[in-house]
Amino acid sequence: MGTVNSPEAIIVMGVAGSGKSTVGQQLAAELGWQFNDADGFHPPENVAKMSAGIPLTDEDRAPWLSAIRAHLATCLARGQGVVVTCSALKETYRRVIRVDPERVKLVYLQGSRDLLWERITSRKDHFMKPAMLDSQLATLEEPIDALTLDIAADTTSLVAAIRDAYSL
Repeated sequence: MGTVNSPEAIIVMGVAGSGKSTVGQQLAAELGWQFNDADGFHPPENVAKMSAGIPLTDEDRAPWLSAIRAHLATCLARGQGVVVTCSALKETYRRVIRVDPERVKLVYLQGSRDLLWERITSRKDHFMKPAMLDSQLATLEEPIDALTLDIAADTTSLVAAIRDAYSL
């Protein structure tokens, strides 16, 4: 009987308002893994642009994606389990950050625009502005190789589904 290879890193992806940080933090806490929000890897210039409501270009994203990839590679090299939350909207972005698809798995948090909008507009003190949701949805290339979960479920159920799917 074969064994299931559990991932050593999980990228929780989706557009703004999908619950990446909430789900990622709870998953990391339950697993005893490191947690990182990809927003923390943005250079100050990117944060300033997003705070001003200006969508980032692929050129703007390149150093950010490289930093995420380097972080994941370091965690894997150390044998440190890690959960990273990242919008990862395009397949090209996911190819950059996903150092080793056997060891780094994707979880895509998917939801309706109405629910996403409701969540974003209820936020306080976050640099992502509600008007940027449509830009993210237009850019989003839904992954075909990810565990896709409906954000209408509560956080505990979403984390349990991830753990079950990946035998964690």
